[in-house]
Amino acid sequence: MDDRFPNLSAASEGFVFVVTYGRSGSTLLQNVLNTIPGYCIRGENANTLAHLAKAWHAVETEEVLRGARRSGVETPPSHPWYGAELVRPFSYGKSMAEVFAREVLHLPKGVRVGGFKEIRFHTQPTLFRPCMQFIRTFFPKARFVFNTRSHAAVAKSGWWADMHEARVYQALKEAESLFQDWIASYPDICLKTHYDDYNGKPEALRPLFDFLGEEFDLARVSQVLQTRLNHLQQ
Repeated sequence: MDDRFPNLSAASEGFVFVVTYGRSGSTLLQNVLNTIPGYCIRGENANTLAHLAKAWHAVETEEVLRGARRSGVETPPSHPWYGAELVRPFSYGKSMAEVFAREVLHLPKGVRVGGFKEIRFHTQPTLFRPCMQFIRTFFPKARFVFNTRSHAAVAKSGWWADMHEARVYQALKEAESLFQDWIASYPDICLKTHYDDYNGKPEALRPLFDFLGEEFDLARVSQVLQTRLNHLQQ
């Protein structure tokens, strides 16, 4: 365990992140993952991590800061970017990830794999890739599960039903385009799942367990898929 980042290293086998949009069946998928011994996949956190990623991305990509770091030249107190050469983006980003793991995830002792699911990553398109990159960079052994669902079904569900159908379809199309772009960049650490494929069909989730390197327990997964979620009853 890294004493400087104990909460990031507490998940001995890394992290899994479920990336999706609302009413996609992601809570059901979250429950399936939490049946795996040693897993703790938390629920949504209002896209908190995107704000941290934005802060990291700013210091990582700002040309003045990058130039100052490369040059190593000490800036004087009169310089408008005084101290720019001292900014450490990697340490800054990892420290924020550590605080997030400690204060937001609160992983229990003995966890093998931690993580969470979020339905809001796509709502700020320009931040989507920086946020995914933040996760990949600072969360050990990060893997991504991208969950989707029939657009027609989503359009009739929850708050989506209050929106114009064309807007819903466009939003979902744009979200999945973001997902696919990231998957294409990092196929080895990404997996796509589709609610309509596994809803009521537990065997269809076997590839998810293969991707994670976990034993597939058909009876256990079947039980989860047959349990109606409370938030769907409200």
